[in-house]
Amino acid sequence: MSKFSWELFQKAPLVGIIRNVAMEDMVRILPVFREAGLTTVEITMNTPDASKMIRYALENESEGLNIGAGTVCTKDDLEAALEAGAHFIVTPVINKKVIKSCVKKNIPVFPGAFTPTEIYNAWTLGASMVKIYPATSLGPEYIKDLKAPMNQLKLLPTGGVSLENMSAFLKAGANGLGIGGQLFDKKLIQEKNWDALKTHFRQFHSKLSV
Repeated sequence: MSKFSWELFQKAPLVGIIRNVAMEDMVRILPVFREAGLTTVEITMNTPDASKMIRYALENESEGLNIGAGTVCTKDDLEAALEAGAHFIVTPVINKKVIKSCVKKNIPVFPGAFTPTEIYNAWTLGASMVKIYPATSLGPEYIKDLKAPMNQLKLLPTGGVSLENMSAFLKAGANGLGIGGQLFDKKLIQEKNWDALKTHFRQFHSKLSV
């Protein structure tokens, strides 16, 4: 099984979140995603056929892409994701068993947490990065506040991150960004306008280097 590449992630520190997208659309989205310079994508386990989609992505599109599983809430979700070959695991909550199992297997895991105590606990359990979720209500200043006393934390704000505020999150000390609906524009996907989607992706990519 190919492994998660931190080098690839650092080139474009953004995790694109694919949720409730049809298999046939994902097949078209992944090459466009990569061509736009983006490198890391998670397919959420609550998407129909998620395991099948992860498997397809790994077999056909893993060159130059980190492909992971998101919304991994239980040990069963984790087993299904790892069986499909996911390079990394993202969770919306802290599940000690899931985190410890990933650490043991040397699989990067980005658990979701919200309060300083939850975030620190997730980090001490062995999180590769802590997903700050939902980041919507707290904004970039929260990242700055967390990093002041705990600058060793690696943080991935997710939820409410957009083209307009992503630079502010990065300047505040975010080590990466998790972006779903804002990135995978439903209208463009419904219209199957892949050229426009690539242009849209490139806008996000260009903001990563600001």
